[in-house]
Amino acid sequence: MIKTLSEFYYHQLDNRPKKDAFTQKENGEWVSLSIADFIIKAKKFSTGLINLGLEKGDRVAVISNNRTEWHLIDLAVQQLGIINAPLYPNITEADYEYILNDSGAKVVFVSDDEILAKILNIKAKVSTLEHIYTFNQIDGHKNYTELLCEEINEELIEAAKKEIKEEDVATLIYTSGTTGNPKGVMLTHQNLVSNVLGSEDRLPLGDDQRSLSFLPLCHVFERMIDYLYIYKSVSIYYAESIEAIADNLKEVKPHMFGTVPRLLEKVYDKIVAKGSDLTGIKKKLFFWALELGLKYDPLVSGGAMYNFQLKIANKLIFSKWREALGGNIVALVSGGAALQPRLARVFTAAQIPVLEGYGLTETSPVIGVNSLLPGGTMIGTVGKVLDNLDVKIAEDGEIIVKGPSIMKGYYNKPELTKEVIDEQGYFHTGDIGELVDGKYLKITDRKKEIFKTSGGKYIAPQVMENKFKESRFIEQVMVVGEGEKMPAAFIQPDFLYLKGWCEKEKIAYTTNEEIVKNEKVLARYEKELELLNVDFSNFEQIKRFELVGQVWTIDKGELTPTLKLKRKNILSNNQDLYDKIYR
Repeated sequence: MIKTLSEFYYHQLDNRPKKDAFTQKENGEWVSLSIADFIIKAKKFSTGLINLGLEKGDRVAVISNNRTEWHLIDLAVQQLGIINAPLYPNITEADYEYILNDSGAKVVFVSDDEILAKILNIKAKVSTLEHIYTFNQIDGHKNYTELLCEEINEELIEAAKKEIKEEDVATLIYTSGTTGNPKGVMLTHQNLVSNVLGSEDRLPLGDDQRSLSFLPLCHVFERMIDYLYIYKSVSIYYAESIEAIADNLKEVKPHMFGTVPRLLEKVYDKIVAKGSDLTGIKKKLFFWALELGLKYDPLVSGGAMYNFQLKIANKLIFSKWREALGGNIVALVSGGAALQPRLARVFTAAQIPVLEGYGLTETSPVIGVNSLLPGGTMIGTVGKVLDNLDVKIAEDGEIIVKGPSIMKGYYNKPELTKEVIDEQGYFHTGDIGELVDGKYLKITDRKKEIFKTSGGKYIAPQVMENKFKESRFIEQVMVVGEGEKMPAAFIQPDFLYLKGWCEKEKIAYTTNEEIVKNEKVLARYEKELELLNVDFSNFEQIKRFELVGQVWTIDKGELTPTLKLKRKNILSNNQDLYDKIYR
């Protein structure tokens, strides 16, 4: 029985060793490392870390894109009992300074010169930081290969592995957080191992499968899935970048990958845009197939005629969707935010099953996830709760969970830990939900984000925002209005789509900032909101809105690295628009 993270790697070596266990692009070519060679290299790395003076419990930070070296260092530190503290490559110097100081990291591994420059700028402010190594070769700086010792110290590595206990902290993951400083979540070996093993039956994992990895490995969602791939001998291919995903999908032809709803929304919008450009019978067939897909329900049979039509739609239209994803997709796993039900319906109807899951960093992360098992998927929910977890709905509707994957606590913050883990050991997620039919978990909103209008009506912004983003005109939206007489919204247009619409309508498009003031554009958005409002009660409907002229970004502090809205910052940056709505 696997008890520590390093055992996943050795399990693959001993059972179904892969020649392409880890693969990435190097100088334009896909280069693979077998699990056997990978483990030898990791042992050389571990020996180098021992020689550097690192001991059990020390913290090592990794700031990198997804690549083979990320897992190489992960195994190298995990089998020594050293704590891996991975960080996002796209956060600010101030965040790096805070996290490195809070974690007490002794060594930092960075992937490239851009991240290196940030770390060098704050190095003098981090007293514990002794060494900086790079993955890319950068002149004048130490490369990680300097730590690869030819003589492996098997004796010390084996001795270190025996000292590691299930309850030992394996990693410190700093949550991006929508407010305040990041919190270091202490996850033990047991936390992550139990979550991997508990999720095993939810993914259709088989022989000779490949996965494409592009969600950040510093995020617990992609990391846990990677451990599952390693355990089940699924080959991992690392995408070159988000921009290169379309090409990488065609090259790798993966069987599965983890994704976030925002990416699926963009893929869907591009598909619909291409369909809209068709003419005649081809256009009619496209939208006929789309309508069929949007009616799909895995739990309710559409009848013989519907199934026959769907079969034709799959052959004529949806087959092209599958080809664009490489032609081999067995399942996609979506997490990180709420998935629009229409996307789950249409992709699953197109034989590209999207399995929506739910969890938090603090829960390692999966609490519930849909599956391809009989009755395993209910669209609009996050599926059934993992068998090794106990989930309850508190009196106020909050989801609380207990089990082996619940974090040890927040690093250096015992009081904050007490606020979220009660005396019975239940972790309070901060999410509001319900159990549909007593078994399918449905998330309805974030507890902290629900607000009251001055009339005493409760508004659940996430539900509304998810609906509004179905519009091709809307890229992002934030519902506001706490304590006001009615809810309103800041809308960030999909500027690319809006530009195309303006061209068709012969409206001069100068800049984003100018176009959002155009009366015809504003009238079109009013019409769009009228259509979207029909799904909501009168008190929930958005009667007033303001278009923002700039794209919300991570760099400006408006989005977290997982693309969630930082509501406080967005409100602060758009105070003038808020005043225009309400004052």
